[in-house]
Amino acid sequence: MSLSIFRHATQRKDLTSIWRQYTTAQIFGNAGAAEFVAAAGSVDSIPKLHGLPEVIVTGRANSGKSTLFNAVLGRKDLLHTSKKAGRTRELNFFRVGREPGKLILVDAPGYGARGRPQWGAMFDQYLDTRKELRRVYILFNAKHPLNAFDTQMLAHISSKLISDRGRQPFTLQAVITKADSIPSDKIPETIAKMRKDIWEAAPLCLPPVITSATMHPPLGIDEMRKNIADACGLLSPR
Repeated sequence: MSLSIFRHATQRKDLTSIWRQYTTAQIFGNAGAAEFVAAAGSVDSIPKLHGLPEVIVTGRANSGKSTLFNAVLGRKDLLHTSKKAGRTRELNFFRVGREPGKLILVDAPGYGARGRPQWGAMFDQYLDTRKELRRVYILFNAKHPLNAFDTQMLAHISSKLISDRGRQPFTLQAVITKADSIPSDKIPETIAKMRKDIWEAAPLCLPPVITSATMHPPLGIDEMRKNIADACGLLSPR
């Protein structure tokens, strides 16, 4: 399968500038070092960790969040997967790298028809107050066109990308999952339509990374690792 994959780097001056910089292999190469560290089921229970850079993952209940990020972390079941969509009901925090860790990945409950108002309030509180947040990843299943829930979420997150002081507290990255589920003759048309819809809903969103965690070899996993490390300011200069 031949797919064009886009990657935009975002530089950020913050506490990560004084930390050691790494290769992606040093960050993600030791799968056993990634582990669950905390969960938040309400706004009041969002944990304070150790100041590591964080990224958060959201998407509709069938977007394949857990499958993709298990592949990114080199694990099969660190993030729970289920045939029943919508299993994630808390903000789940995972440390990447041995103590004290290199970054935190946060798995958010899915939005859409199976979403709940309290999940949205918790997600918003996290976005509005989490100083460690570097990038939001929003996932879209290639099998399904964007719907109203998707475009509303894109616009909603985009409204938070520029603060009242004119600063950008974090960036927004689109990810298209399950690319292998598209018939080969429909790939260009399908991906182009999804890119267009994403851009129209959120012009500041970074162009999508195209992925499939179930292909052999997996598609876009190394690109995702680089993207996350770059967002967190952890990549060594070439």
